[in-house]
Amino acid sequence: MRLIGVDVGGTFTDLVYADTEAGQTMVHKVSTTPDDPSRGVVAGLVALCDKFGIPRETIDVVFHGTTIATNAILEHDGAVTGMITTGGYRDILHIGRHQRPEHYSIMQDIPWQDRPLVKRRHRKTVKERLVPPKGAVLEPLDEAGVRQAVRELKEAGVEAIAICFLFSYLDPAHEARAMEIVREEYPGCFATTSSSVSPQFREFERFTTTAMNAFVGPKVRNYVTRLEREIESSGFRADLRIMASNGGVATPGMVADRPVLTLLSGPAAGVIGGDWAGDLSGKRNLITFDVGGTSADIGIVTQGGFGEATARDTWIAGFPVLVPMIDVHTIGAGGGSIAFVDQAGAFKVGPRSAGAVPGPAAYGRGGTRATVTDANVVLGRLDRGNFLGGSMALDEVAARRVIGDLAKQLGLSDREAAEGVITLINANMANAIRSRTVQKGIDPRDYALVAFGGAGPLHGAEVADMLGIPEVIVPPHPGITSAVGLLISDLRYDAIRTSFQVSGSVDLARVNADFAAMHQELAARFAADGVDLADVRFERRGDLRYVGQGYELKVPIPDGPIDEAALATAFEAFHEVHRREYGHHFADSAIEIVNLRLVGAASAATIAKPAPAGAASAKDALVRTGTGTFRVDGKLGDYEVAFYRRDRLPVGEAIPGPAIVLQMDTTTVVPPRHSFAADAAGNLVIRKSDG
Repeated sequence: MRLIGVDVGGTFTDLVYADTEAGQTMVHKVSTTPDDPSRGVVAGLVALCDKFGIPRETIDVVFHGTTIATNAILEHDGAVTGMITTGGYRDILHIGRHQRPEHYSIMQDIPWQDRPLVKRRHRKTVKERLVPPKGAVLEPLDEAGVRQAVRELKEAGVEAIAICFLFSYLDPAHEARAMEIVREEYPGCFATTSSSVSPQFREFERFTTTAMNAFVGPKVRNYVTRLEREIESSGFRADLRIMASNGGVATPGMVADRPVLTLLSGPAAGVIGGDWAGDLSGKRNLITFDVGGTSADIGIVTQGGFGEATARDTWIAGFPVLVPMIDVHTIGAGGGSIAFVDQAGAFKVGPRSAGAVPGPAAYGRGGTRATVTDANVVLGRLDRGNFLGGSMALDEVAARRVIGDLAKQLGLSDREAAEGVITLINANMANAIRSRTVQKGIDPRDYALVAFGGAGPLHGAEVADMLGIPEVIVPPHPGITSAVGLLISDLRYDAIRTSFQVSGSVDLARVNADFAAMHQELAARFAADGVDLADVRFERRGDLRYVGQGYELKVPIPDGPIDEAALATAFEAFHEVHRREYGHHFADSAIEIVNLRLVGAASAATIAKPAPAGAASAKDALVRTGTGTFRVDGKLGDYEVAFYRRDRLPVGEAIPGPAIVLQMDTTTVVPPRHSFAADAAGNLVIRKSDG
């Protein structure tokens, strides 16, 4: 098969082409077009095919990581959204829970109150009521009331409607009927139900997730439709697949209906790509470190695979989200992060970014603020003649000018200011990694750092030093590792049923029936995608907790009929997961099954293992020497730096730093007292030298 992965970043759109039969891999980058990312995607596809002489009509599948939904939430730039809900529960979206983002602040920002997804005047209530535990109808749905509510919302100019009824996760019939009425009364409206988006308990989180799906729905649907059309009109006959937050890819139709699934589209692909790179070198305990132009994304991979975010940890722009997501932590730190002195005189870097336009001053597009990229230029860590493989020249004069302006504000020399920018951004990124490791009982010294993205290899070694991480792995094509992750991602769907059953009195027939229903639901989705069910693997999971606890932990549930033995296995697994997560467990306590989950995945394509390059010795890869600035033992100094071409590095030869490794999609910095080597898997491995 011939595949292309396209990952849209804040500054660049990354592309990777793979021919799985011929074992070929080719990469390309183009500038992101923030006003309409689809233009950059299509331009990149065309440029890649033209550059390497690939007939466009021979591409089988285009895999795409998108930030459309994410940006709509972060910028609060979505559709005018309405809501139809159960009588008496109009203000769930506003009230939330008793927890607040900052427990003791009276001046805090509460996103769901300060910038609601659905304004109060657009929240309509109707008579209906289901009751637990099985969803019995206490009050029938007032269909006339639903019809009137839809008409009022249509007249008010609402573009999307979220249908959220109490206890609909027990029986979706009322929501399904309300959806039919919406389609009858307002055919052009984007409509969604909570039972189709997140059929589980916790009404505030479920309602918010559904409102978010509606809020971003029209924008994502229009984007996907436009992208499909433009790809086809450009001569491609490829199927389009969109990366989802759960680590799998979905069809355009699924994404158009449930765009909330793509909120962590790009970062999720990065974790998968980082896992792939680490596995090439036989490493299973990994910290993925994806740094682009705007943000840094951190993920954790262990022997058991990548982590999935829990209900208590899944937040986007301050809003809770109840959909399956890879556990990725994102901060505003990247090559375009702006360095500035705030009103109190404090020196800060990020989270604001210069983005793709105008970008850092060094890009020569009119940038006037000092950024991390400009600091790297001033410190001699970027080669102005070899940026993006020589296709883009860096403006060193402009970089020095903006860093000089910053230095005057700080009362420092230019290189002191530039080094301060790098130290601050590295500290921000190291602290983000600590929050996902040390603060969760994970020792980062037992892990390798996989540094990728356009800026990850620039900072990886110094960030690793701050954390005591002994080894940094730089993938074969670091700048497009997220795009590689797209190519190897499974087609994956999730189903969930809320159960609420306690050990000792579990209704086994109900559990088996729930798994059977979920299997049928997922089988229908794969059949609609044209996937043979024989090619789909299913995994059962459960959200379990001790009776009285507020949050759950995910555990595997054995295949086959669920009987007492299978339950005992799941309960024992829960004790172990609880002990690993919290340091203790309660062997004699009752366990509650909160949710049952089924994951279906159709295997992804396998791309060729990169062929290591080479030359006979490091001398053959040497481009030139120059001067670079580094801080060693607290002292800032200039060092002679060797610049190497990555594609000519010999395999296995340890090369001392300081060094700069050049390639098309990124630059790798090896500080003093470090060494690096290209391994047989095609990765660069950086280690701190003894002494």
